[in-house]
Amino acid sequence: MAELLRSLQDSQLVARFQRRCGLFPAPDEGPRENGADPTERAARVPGVEHLPAANGKGGEAPANGLRRAAAPEAYVQKYVVKNYFYYYLFQFSAALGQEVFYITFLPFTHWNIDPYLSRRLIIIWVDVLGGVLITALLIVLTYPAWTFIDCLDSASPLFPVCVIVVPFFLCYNYPVSDYYSPTRADTTTILAAGAGVTIGFWINHFFQLVSKPAESLPVIQNIPPLTTYMLVLGLTKFAVGIVLILLVRQLVQNLSLQVLYSWFKVVTRNKEARRRLEIEVPYKFVTYTSVGICATTFVPMLHRFLGLP
Repeated sequence: MAELLRSLQDSQLVARFQRRCGLFPAPDEGPRENGADPTERAARVPGVEHLPAANGKGGEAPANGLRRAAAPEAYVQKYVVKNYFYYYLFQFSAALGQEVFYITFLPFTHWNIDPYLSRRLIIIWVDVLGGVLITALLIVLTYPAWTFIDCLDSASPLFPVCVIVVPFFLCYNYPVSDYYSPTRADTTTILAAGAGVTIGFWINHFFQLVSKPAESLPVIQNIPPLTTYMLVLGLTKFAVGIVLILLVRQLVQNLSLQVLYSWFKVVTRNKEARRRLEIEVPYKFVTYTSVGICATTFVPMLHRFLGLP
């Protein structure tokens, strides 16, 4: 076990996996300046550059003839793809974790196929944060309790409080690294959307806005035939819902950022401020919780108002 743990700490482990999947570093492009590699030149005098002596015009140079150089730009490694099957497979898998996917596919399932199937998919989707193997184990262990989880959101008026507090606490206490990583923002987005969807279903049940399904998975027996009418209806409902979701997302995001900037006395034009823990987690959480509630509660209400069955 100790040997396995040491092997997992190998810095070349990811590189070997990339080469196994057909992804190789591209050769360096361009001739080297003065016959030396840029990293070698930087290593000679790290972080500083030599200046000519002051000539009395345009200011004076520092006494030691040195000054701090500008921060070097981050080096971007280019790669050569030799196995396009794995390349597009990983591209597709990565797309499943992007906002464009879960802000379109999951609401489309809810509005046009079946809301209860959508709820099951969202439960699995939020477990997927733990990885594929852990997710498979959780599915096996929690499958008998899925019906109970479906009914739990209508059991208590205090349930939405737990749904908000617990995910927000987990996001705010996300492990800290030495450098910024978008994983905290992505995790907050997913947990907030899951919390919003759960609250939306709770609102629907608590105020009896929807009827309960007759079977455990009614979508299996009641899938309507795909006709031109159904296709146009589905696309219309999807377009109406996406427009409302995007409006709510933009409005809540701007409002929450303005409140947080004012509270923490941050300059609005400072784009880097969004990455601060006390700003990033609250604004992401509030924004995507609102998106989840909108998708499951207000969009179906708008569909009924417009006469879209």
